Amino acid sequence: MDRRQFLIRAGGIASFSAAGDIVRAQTSNQGPALVEAVLEARETWATLAGRPAQLYTYNGQTPGPIIEARAGDTIRISFRNALSETTNLHFHGLHVSPAGNADNSFLEVPSGESITYELPIPKAHPSGMFWYHPHMHGSVARQVSRGMAGLILIRGEFDDQPEVRDTPEYFMVLQDFDISEAGLVNEPTTAEKARGREGPLVTVNGKVNPTVPLVSNGWTRLRLLNASSSRFYRLRLEGHRFTITGVDGGLVTTPFETEELLLVPGQRVDAFVRGEVPSGVFRLLNLPYDRFGAMGGGMNSFIVGRLAMEPLAVASFEYTASAQTQWSMPDRLAPIEILSAPQVRRTFRFGMGMGMGMSAGGFTINGRSFDPNRVDTRVALGSVEDWDLINASAMDHPFHIHTNAFQIVSGADEAQSTWRDVVLVPAGRSVRIRLQFSDYIGRAMYHCHILDHEDLGMMGIVDVVSV
Repeated sequence: MDRRQFLIRAGGIASFSAAGDIVRAQTSNQGPALVEAVLEARETWATLAGRPAQLYTYNGQTPGPIIEARAGDTIRISFRNALSETTNLHFHGLHVSPAGNADNSFLEVPSGESITYELPIPKAHPSGMFWYHPHMHGSVARQVSRGMAGLILIRGEFDDQPEVRDTPEYFMVLQDFDISEAGLVNEPTTAEKARGREGPLVTVNGKVNPTVPLVSNGWTRLRLLNASSSRFYRLRLEGHRFTITGVDGGLVTTPFETEELLLVPGQRVDAFVRGEVPSGVFRLLNLPYDRFGAMGGGMNSFIVGRLAMEPLAVASFEYTASAQTQWSMPDRLAPIEILSAPQVRRTFRFGMGMGMGMSAGGFTINGRSFDPNRVDTRVALGSVEDWDLINASAMDHPFHIHTNAFQIVSGADEAQSTWRDVVLVPAGRSVRIRLQFSDYIGRAMYHCHILDHEDLGMMGIVDVVSV
């Protein structure tokens, strides 16, 4: 195994550096590599939207460093917790073990302590964009909303195609913050936690409305992550359409065009934009979205005072050059095998009990609030199951499960020919997903990815066992 040293770009994610500008170590052959990273969680004064703010960071950066690997590599992270509170790491979307020192969200790293995470990436792992963030129950929303998030890239054959490799590639981490004039984080009220906190300061890579270059008569590749704890992003780029080549779990089978992208917390998208005009500046708008749905009007004080939703320019795209080469998007990208018929079908009902989320028992799955000592669902290794996700609450809930991505059977717009690890279940509606519990045994979590709702109890434990 070669050793591919992970090099941290100064300042974290630079202001839309193209993929070619990212420093990468070279390997001596095409075999597996050891990708080594050093991460330190610490509270520090960082520059946010051009002014100082006291944030939780990885290596003093918000967002944190990018970790890049290939299928078959091993990612080794030397992690130190310099916060004044306990934290840990979750490797969102990676199909790696949930046990030991891998993607084990039950691990706790106390203040001042260190741990080494070891993540062998399967040789068959799909290429795509994943991410890391804390998963310390009860503190997840606070730690993520203070800035703790970073990208993990798994490169593959699509990235290696010369025309794709030569296309400008920009990473866009969407985060929102609630910062006082003094640069301190404003703590949310109980009602704001129940709704899911949203900060009025919306940033891309820690900047407000940055400018992204576009090339005319060619393609620009955008890798977007919603790293906000609660905010939904409904994105539209003026005068342009997105060509989608990948979602959470990797490449789609067939690229498709759309005028809007809806990214709920935790979701990612790989989108190409074709430069249709020779010049101009175009806004990337976050359009209004009501995540309380038609039922929200009955929530009284929980709705009163929520942030007004108006179109907001989160970035501006400006034509700066012309493409040197022309190429067409292929009709097919990656074959996706449709999962076989399920052996088991289960129902998961999202609800709110007494107090509407104001206590730890206020948010539930199947009437129960999260208990780290209780296994809620036990499944057989290798089995295929259908899960009916029923949202009986008055709020939209994005559902996420660790370790295994899933296919959507019904209730959402996407076909089964994509892999997701987060799906939106709107208020008063249901979605059916199909999962295969492959490769790994052990306990993992499933939960609402509005992180305050997770902290307030809307989470369960699935235990995958050998039979």
